Amino acid sequence: MQLKLKPTEEDKDKKKPGRLNPSRIRDHLANERTYLAWMRTGIALLGFGVVIVRLRAFQVPLIPRPGNGWKLGLVFSLVGLITVWLSTVHYFAVRRDIEEDTYEPTDRWVLLFSLAVMILGAGVIYFVFTTSLDPMSPLIPE
Repeated sequence: MQLKLKPTEEDKDKKKPGRLNPSRIRDHLANERTYLAWMRTGIALLGFGVVIVRLRAFQVPLIPRPGNGWKLGLVFSLVGLITVWLSTVHYFAVRRDIEEDTYEPTDRWVLLFSLAVMILGAGVIYFVFTTSLDPMSPLIPE
């Protein structure tokens, strides 16, 4: 039978740094869920960009020129790639801050991404309403 001794002051000082936050595991799991949500958003933007570019393949253009639809698809794909990159960088920064118990939420990423999605949405609206709906139209304003 072993006797358990009360921890001394020296034992208390030997605690590992970064383990002070009792909700540390929950914070890490929340950070990972947020990261995965950003990854899904980035993949969706990439996919939407590809769909925009490939939609032209389903309707044969009457004018043999590439048009401007591919530019909108390219912008969506680039924003998707940037979203994947920034979400990965942000994940590791938050992970480090959680370990150091210094995490403070920032507003800049939310504002930046909201602005990017609003601009892309405006581009889609512009593209949809300026493209001819009549497939037999002699002019396709792309």
